[in-house]
Amino acid sequence: MASSSVTPLLLLVSILICSIVATSAGNFYQDFDITWGDGRAKILNNGDLLTLSLDKTSGSGFQSKDQYLFGKIDMQLKLVPGNSAGTVTAYYLSSQGPTHDEIDFEFLGNLSGDPYILHTNVFSQGKGNREQQFYLWFDPTADFHTYSILWNPQRIIFSVDGTPIRQFKNSESIGVPYPKNQPMRIYSSLWNADDWATRGGLVKTDWTKAPFTASYRNFNANTCVISSYGASSCTSSSSNGNSNAWMEEQLDSTSQERMKWVQKNYMIYNYCSDSKRFPQGLPPESASS
Repeated sequence: MASSSVTPLLLLVSILICSIVATSAGNFYQDFDITWGDGRAKILNNGDLLTLSLDKTSGSGFQSKDQYLFGKIDMQLKLVPGNSAGTVTAYYLSSQGPTHDEIDFEFLGNLSGDPYILHTNVFSQGKGNREQQFYLWFDPTADFHTYSILWNPQRIIFSVDGTPIRQFKNSESIGVPYPKNQPMRIYSSLWNADDWATRGGLVKTDWTKAPFTASYRNFNANTCVISSYGASSCTSSSSNGNSNAWMEEQLDSTSQERMKWVQKNYMIYNYCSDSKRFPQGLPPESASS
């Protein structure tokens, strides 16, 4: 459904009344709804595993039962193996409507032996075009790996297996909108995008290899959940007394160096350095992202 904006006053109240509740790692039956795919999405192993499948007729997808206003979210994924060209596995946070906010992980499939492309983007008030793309330093189809989003009032950090790969800072002070007023759900889907996903659409999906399957496990979240009447409750999987530290978390010097290492060795596209795309000048947040 379309989400309504949360007023700054409600946002402040929501943060102030956050209560920390200890919870265990997520169960897919409890935390998510399968939303499309006509049986191609399955929850297995008593709720510990979820699989999405794609064939020539349809893909599949799911979404979180709850809406969040800020959070630290982990999900382990094992991507489509073999010839995954033309397929996209998307895992993202999003609100609804023409001025929606969104925080994206998208995994663009490729021919056997060629690397996946990890595509990231941030939308605020309906505006995106903030793409950064990476190769990974491992085979994401051989085993499960953890993909994380930290979203707090100061910054958004994308991480892979605990290594930060991208940071998008709150730059409202220089006129850049930041996602902070619209509650978002978690969404994930596996779908055919062979018109653009692999080498700009040159490589098409090989349907003889279908069904294509991606797997999910070990969802874990420290979040502020927004109820249907606008109240906020902050939950945590941590039992220590500093379990809400994610609300002010930032990269320490070691994490900054690890992110620089990833960006130097594995980043393949950065909108912040694409002067041909932005001939009138790079986006203002580029100096800090």
